[in-house]
Amino acid sequence: MSSLETRPDEVTCGEQAATDGTVTVLEPREVPLGGPRAMTVRRTLPSRRRTMIGAWCFVDHYGPDDVAETGGMVVPPHPHTALQTVSWLFTGLVEHRDSTGVRALVRPGELNLMTAGHGVCHSEVSVVPADGASVGVDSGVLHGAQLWVALPAGRTDVEPSFEHFVPEPVRHGDAGVSVFLGDLRVGEQRVGSPVTTHTPLLGAEVVLEPGARLRLGVDAEHEHGLLVDQGEVTVAGQGVRRSELAYLAPGREELELVAGGEPVRALLLGGPPFGEQIVMWWNFIGRSHEEVVAAREQWQDELGHRADGRFGAVDYPDGESLPAPALPQVRLRPRG
Repeated sequence: MSSLETRPDEVTCGEQAATDGTVTVLEPREVPLGGPRAMTVRRTLPSRRRTMIGAWCFVDHYGPDDVAETGGMVVPPHPHTALQTVSWLFTGLVEHRDSTGVRALVRPGELNLMTAGHGVCHSEVSVVPADGASVGVDSGVLHGAQLWVALPAGRTDVEPSFEHFVPEPVRHGDAGVSVFLGDLRVGEQRVGSPVTTHTPLLGAEVVLEPGARLRLGVDAEHEHGLLVDQGEVTVAGQGVRRSELAYLAPGREELELVAGGEPVRALLLGGPPFGEQIVMWWNFIGRSHEEVVAAREQWQDELGHRADGRFGAVDYPDGESLPAPALPQVRLRPRG
């Protein structure tokens, strides 16, 4: 999923000072994605209190959403620059098509990572087969998270690409962990992912049975975020509820998670402080106003119809690409 807001705000991200040892809880804001039947997502990054966690710069949590009632996810071809999209489902099924020629299904518990680099376009549409069992998932209820990772200087113009990875869940007592990016110590075992990242990153799904306690070994140079999907969990002594994102500054070699009286499912994110400022507007990331304006102009000129263009073309049979919204009346600029 991507930003479908008709009046997206310009957001300057990065170079925020880390907080002290306390845990900061970021509350979600509801963002309608447009249209009379469109989904509403719960967004925690970027926020006024924090714009990035490592290179993670965008976190949307959505569902459970009955696709038969709402139509689910219907996102026509749209562009991205200078970022990676991370799609992670808990339930449902989404078809991904992009201008690199990839056509793939996003399934629960499987990572789909698209690197935009210099420019790419893609579509995302919910799939509801007549026989959901034929694809091995409950495809009628869409529920998951969409995340973006900012590419660092020197890597913003890499060639677009797509990677798919199915992490093997690791059980530890009354808990389970699936590491889809980076690596993590679970008990005495270090679990890792082979997926390409351009800065050190951590991404993992954690499930806890009621009352379970789990200690995870993490990189002390990383800052971390915990997005709670269901249940309530205490991390480093701080309670976190559904759809909230807990932020933890660098300096911890271990995180302790304690589940409340219900099962918990959460996403653990991490990475070293990004150390750069970025300008994020609509589906573009740049380092300046001029970069974002140029990307918008090129997209408006191509709209996913030029295979030899910056963003390429997508085989999308269900309509036209998304035009970019109008730019705000003020200049987009990084701010400290």
